[in-house]
Amino acid sequence: MSRNIILNSVLMVIALSLSITLLSLYNLRNAGIKSAIHNAVSISEAVKSGLTSYMVNDNMHQVGTFIQSVSNMRNVDKLWLARSEYVNKQFGHVRDIPRDDIDKKVLNSGKMYYEIDESITKTTVRVTIPYNAVADKGINCLKCHNVEQGTTLGAISLVLDINTLKEIGIESIYIVSLFILLTIIFFLIYNKKYIMPYFKLYELFKNSISNAIQGNFEKISPPKELSMDIIHLTREYNNLLEIFKDTTDDIDKKLQVYTGYKTSTMRRNPLKESKFIVDNLSNLYQYKKQIELDSTLEEIYTRLKEVMQNRFGLKNFTFMEIDSTKQKMRKVAQSGESFYCEPTIKNNPELCRCARTNQDVVSIKFQNSCQYYENKDKYYYCINFDIAKNIYLIVHFTCNTVEELNSLKEKVIFIKSYLKETTPVIEVKLLMAALKESAFKDSLTGLYNRKFLEEHSKKLLPQIKRENGDIGVLMLDMDHFKAVNDEYGHNIGDKVLKELAKILEDTVRESDIVIRYGGEEFIVLLINVKSEEAALNVASKIAQRVRENEIDIYAGTKLKKTVSIGLSMYPKDSNNLDTVIKNADIALYEAKNSGRDNVKRFKEEQVSSIDLF
Repeated sequence: MSRNIILNSVLMVIALSLSITLLSLYNLRNAGIKSAIHNAVSISEAVKSGLTSYMVNDNMHQVGTFIQSVSNMRNVDKLWLARSEYVNKQFGHVRDIPRDDIDKKVLNSGKMYYEIDESITKTTVRVTIPYNAVADKGINCLKCHNVEQGTTLGAISLVLDINTLKEIGIESIYIVSLFILLTIIFFLIYNKKYIMPYFKLYELFKNSISNAIQGNFEKISPPKELSMDIIHLTREYNNLLEIFKDTTDDIDKKLQVYTGYKTSTMRRNPLKESKFIVDNLSNLYQYKKQIELDSTLEEIYTRLKEVMQNRFGLKNFTFMEIDSTKQKMRKVAQSGESFYCEPTIKNNPELCRCARTNQDVVSIKFQNSCQYYENKDKYYYCINFDIAKNIYLIVHFTCNTVEELNSLKEKVIFIKSYLKETTPVIEVKLLMAALKESAFKDSLTGLYNRKFLEEHSKKLLPQIKRENGDIGVLMLDMDHFKAVNDEYGHNIGDKVLKELAKILEDTVRESDIVIRYGGEEFIVLLINVKSEEAALNVASKIAQRVRENEIDIYAGTKLKKTVSIGLSMYPKDSNNLDTVIKNADIALYEAKNSGRDNVKRFKEEQVSSIDLF
C-alpha cells in the first residue's frame, strides 16, 4: 500500500503541474487570439482613416505605398483590400477584387470574421474587417458614395503572426517540467526517511485488525524509526488486544450456556457475534411481551413478519397454518415471492413434507427434498412448529442464491427462538377463537347463528356504507318441514336441514354469509351484490338446487323438498337491517301464500295486505 500511496502522490503532483501548464497555455492562446483581433481592429481603423484621407485629398494613387507600409508592421504577415461591387461600379473600373470566400462573406454580411491557422512551427490569425459606409465622427462616406448608411464598401484583411505567445508557452513547459522533477526527487527522499516507517506500522495494524476480526488477537512489534509517542500507542494497542481476547473467550463460554451457540465456530468477528446474540435475546424478550398484548392472530403474525424482515433481513417467506384433521391450509402472512409449492399444497395440505415429517426441509445439492417445490432456480428452507392439536405453523423461506441460504441457516437457531415464543400465544388465540366461534355457530348445521348476525352486523353495516354497496337479504323457509318430522322423525328432519345448509353454502360466494335463523328458517346475506336482479338469480338458483336435490331416507327411499324465499334489499328498502330482515320475512310469507316453492321480492303494499306483526 505504501508504494501505491507514493506512486499516487507522484502522479498527482505531475497531473496537477501539467493541468496548471495546460491551463496557462490555453489562457495564453486565447489571450493571443484576442490581442491579435484587437490589433487587427486597430490597424483596420488606421487603414480606414488613411484611405478616407487619401480619397478626400484625391491621392488614391498613393494608397498602394500606404498599404505596403502598414504591411511592414511587426507581426503583420499580410494585408490587402477588397472592394465591394458598389465601389467598382461607381468608379467604372474593377480593382482589389475579393481574394477568397472569407472576403466575399464579410462583404455580403458586413460583419467581421476571423480564423486561426495552427501548425507545429507557426500560428497565425486571419482577420477580415468590413469597411461600412458611415456619416459620423467627422467622416461622411455618403458624400462620395451613392449608397445607404451601413452599406459595406470594402473589407480589410490581415494575417497576424502570434508565434511569440507559443514561444512563451514552450518556455513555461520547460520550467514546469524542471519543477516537477525536483519536487519528485525531494518527495522520494523525504518519504524514505520519515514516512515509510509509518506505512510499515500501518500494514502491521491492518494485518492485526484483520486477524482480530477472525478471533486471532496477535500483538505487533513497531519499527524502530517511529517516535516515542507512536511506540507508546502501539503498546497500548497490544494491551487492548489482550483484554479483547480474554473478554471474548469469557463471553463465548457464557453464551453457550444460554443458547448453545458458539461464536468462534462462525469464523467472524467474535465480539460482533456476541453482540448479535445479546441483542437477539433482548429483542426476543421485548417481542414476547408485545405479542402477549396483541388482541388478534393477525397482529401477532404481522409482528412476526416484521421481525423476519427488519431483524433478520429476510425478504421472501410465507407463514401458513395447516390443520391435519380438517385437511385445510390457510396462508396467514407473506413477504416477497415465495411458496412455490402452493399450487399443490393449497388443496392437498397432507402432501406438505415439512408438516408430515415434523422436520425442517432444506434444499439439498444434487437432489430435491420437496418434490412439489416448482421453482428449480431458487432454494428453500421450511420450518414446522406445533401451535395446537393437529394444527401446524409452517414457515417457508425462499432464497435466491446458495450464499443467501447458508446465511439463513446460521440465523435459524434465532428464528426458531422467536417461533418458540410465538406458538404458545398463537395456541391461546386459536383456543379463544374456537370458543368464540362455537358460540356463534349452529351445532346442527355448522352455519352461523342468530347471535352471530347481531354481533357481525355492527362491523358489516359501516363497511357497506363506506363502500356504498348493497346487501341482498334472502329469508328462506323449508316448505312443509313439520310433516317431515312427523312422518320420518326428527333425525331425518335434521338430515334435511343439513342438506339445505350444504346447498346454501355451495351456491353462494365465500364473501356471502349463511345463517340458520331458527328452526327451518335460514337467512343469506349477499354482500355487495351487484343488483336486485342478481340477488333474485341467486335465490332462484337456490330454489332450483333444493328442488332437484334427492335426500336418502332409508332402504332406497328418496325425499325431495322445496323452499320459499323472500328478498329485501339493504339499504334500498330501509337503512335499518332489522327492518330489511322483517321485509324479507314479509316477502317469504307472500311466497308461501302464493303456492310455496317460489321467490318473492318485497313490496311496500305487502305490509298493508299482510297482518303479520
